[in-house]
Amino acid sequence: MSPRDPSSLDKRLEHLKAVARAKGLKLTHQRLEIFRELAATDEHPSADKIFRAVQRRMPTVSLDTVYRTLWMLHDVGLITTVGPEREAVRFDANLDQHHHYVCVQCGLVRDFESNELNALRVPASVHRLGSIVNAQVEVRGLCAKCQERPARGKKARSVSP
Repeated sequence: MSPRDPSSLDKRLEHLKAVARAKGLKLTHQRLEIFRELAATDEHPSADKIFRAVQRRMPTVSLDTVYRTLWMLHDVGLITTVGPEREAVRFDANLDQHHHYVCVQCGLVRDFESNELNALRVPASVHRLGSIVNAQVEVRGLCAKCQERPARGKKARSVSP
């Protein structure tokens, strides 16, 4: 995994510890190592990749522990997901320019069109990473049905537009 700036990693670890204290979460050695592995890279690794890396240092860690820790960190707002949330890969036959709305609670995914988003320019910093084939915006929120339902112990975080 490619390394991040050590000072950035230290800041993330301190933030993790502060949030854990505030939320009353136990910071086990395994949880710290799992978070450290994720915070030390900018590759957006899968749970399996994190598991393999942590297992080299901690042979007793289980894949289940990695998944439970990652979702706990997600639920308290310390990490986020990229791509489909809590589900397998989703497929889309609509090849026209469009964007996606994803409900963070039930997983609903719906297409939407936006001339404003279509007109966004991809920043030069992205072009330095490689060529661009396509660009879509994924908007996450709480769908109308989930907003109507009483919360079941999980709070979705709101994001300003």
